[in-house]
Amino acid sequence: MRGSALSGVGKLVRVGRLAGVAVLAAAGSVVAAPFDFVPAPQTDLNRIYRIDRYTGEISSCQYGLQEGTIGVTLCFGSGEGAGPQSPGEYGLVASKHEREGGVFRVNFRTGDMSICYVFDEKVVCTPQTSPAAAASPGSAPAATPSARPGTGASPQRP
Repeated sequence: MRGSALSGVGKLVRVGRLAGVAVLAAAGSVVAAPFDFVPAPQTDLNRIYRIDRYTGEISSCQYGLQEGTIGVTLCFGSGEGAGPQSPGEYGLVASKHEREGGVFRVNFRTGDMSICYVFDEKVVCTPQTSPAAAASPGSAPAATPSARPGTGASPQRP
């Protein structure tokens, strides 16, 4: 009788281990979603931005018309400043400006921000900075990619 009780306990332990592995696998799949998506605030632009929450790398896609088809998905890879950054906890924030085609990339750990938008068929971002760094005496303004009229959505000038 004692042998059968122990074998029953052994089966219970194995079932418990399998259940634990199943719970961890399910939890891992919930945590493993590395991307966030945010639409551009511009009301007449059908564009969405994607960010890798760990690296801060940004890309974008939008709907495009193509004669004789239902349309195409046009995607723009990472260009200047939009590639992987130092590891962090990144997100995207869209302004409420209805004519703005870009979004803000924010690092929730450091408070750094940059502005990202599509320029010459690539997503580009200004250098990351924070209000504290921008207010430092002697700091030069950050350089940004130049915008030419007619190249798509670009930052609004004040």
